[in-house]
Amino acid sequence: MTKSLQSIAKSLVPPTQAIPDVSVSGIKLNSSQVIKGDLFIAMSGSIVDGHDFIQDAIDAGAAAIISNGRDVGKLSVPQIKVVNPRRAASIIAAEFYGHPSHDLTVIGITGTNGKTTTSALIQSILNEAGEKSAQLGTLGLIAEGFPQKSSLTTPDAISLQKTFSNLRDAEFSHVVMEVSSHALDQYRVADVDFNVALFTNLTPEHLDYHATLESYYQAKARLFRMLPLDSTAIVNESDPNGLRMAEETNAPTLTFSRSNGTSIHFSDLDISISGIQGKILAGNVTYEIDSNLVGEFNAENILAAVSVGHALGIDKNAIEAGIINCPAISGRMESFPLANGATAIVDYAHTPDAYEKVLGTLKEMSVDDSNIYVVFGAGGNRDASKRPEMARIAEVFATHCFVTPDNPRTEDPDQISKEVVSGFSGHEFSLFSNRGEGLKIALDRTAKNDTVVILGKGREEYQDIMGEKEFYSDLKIIRQYQ
Repeated sequence: MTKSLQSIAKSLVPPTQAIPDVSVSGIKLNSSQVIKGDLFIAMSGSIVDGHDFIQDAIDAGAAAIISNGRDVGKLSVPQIKVVNPRRAASIIAAEFYGHPSHDLTVIGITGTNGKTTTSALIQSILNEAGEKSAQLGTLGLIAEGFPQKSSLTTPDAISLQKTFSNLRDAEFSHVVMEVSSHALDQYRVADVDFNVALFTNLTPEHLDYHATLESYYQAKARLFRMLPLDSTAIVNESDPNGLRMAEETNAPTLTFSRSNGTSIHFSDLDISISGIQGKILAGNVTYEIDSNLVGEFNAENILAAVSVGHALGIDKNAIEAGIINCPAISGRMESFPLANGATAIVDYAHTPDAYEKVLGTLKEMSVDDSNIYVVFGAGGNRDASKRPEMARIAEVFATHCFVTPDNPRTEDPDQISKEVVSGFSGHEFSLFSNRGEGLKIALDRTAKNDTVVILGKGREEYQDIMGEKEFYSDLKIIRQYQ
């Protein structure tokens, strides 16, 4: 694909400013990936500044440069200077790929917890309705005929628009995507046309980036402020920020709630170890719910998914079938029976709120006198304030905790663990510098009816250490005990 720089960058400059007649065959944000004919967009990051690599991009064959106007000397290729290169990247990408989200029904889901499970439920509903749908988020791209590759929860603007373009060309009709606060703050989705926006909940997370809970909320709220009048906003009225979020948009709003009322809600609900059954009332429509998912938090995720299906006008039978036929969600309360009669539970939970929901649910379902062992850690270069809080919550439900590294990134893993254990009030915990060793000792300690809960990494197959991803898999170790 080749486009003229004039056609894709025309909205970045005043009408009186001429844009060189240059052909662009690709867009890159990383100078090391530039090939001949690419447009290189230089961005300033928290660690490196793309402007330092402009000459490298030119040497690699870049046809033009977009920068923030910083003086980098005389260049041998055209340069467009803009105030915000991140915003420019979104505009350029949408123009280059022909605004593919115009031709798709895009459902954006934002919130602290529940995004991935809710996405999977919605995609299952769409598939039952005969729609060709894709899911994009923490688990990567899940779409028939496409390889599933892990990525950021929400990819960069260039990758995102390219993915939309590929899905459009493959005749997909719907995309269900997780929209992170980082993506909203960094304009990655600024030129995506959302048909539905869903807010799940808000609890403290990413405060290393956003600094305050209010700033975190404001980032999430951008999704609702950008909605056009012909879209639909769906919010969780049970969350303290739900109705406030509804006020952020001019689009029609639909609410769901755990409690009865005028919102979409369960009129009858039974949660057990075997799953979730009940009835959801949505106006004059009643949906019969039968799901293999467990826990009150998953009942809320089901409410969210049914609300989206209802808003899209999907047939009642397809919505009900989508819920019951939704396959197990990778790394979300996944259960693995062990040879000795114990059970291993793998969950991606990495926030205090998620810890409380997962561990509280498992405690309620556990057999009397059985043990719950919790293996967990905290990620490096992330909000440090939640580390002791995670330990405090784990201690409430656990017989014993096993504190291990979990993607320390560029931080000292021993220091991270020290901050985690400061939240314990007792001594029922063990420290490990090697996650695999800690997990094995926890599994060795189990007996019949015991549960080992492994939190944080889900099905990740790496440890992120000093910028390198070293192979590591909780699941591979668990398999040795089955």
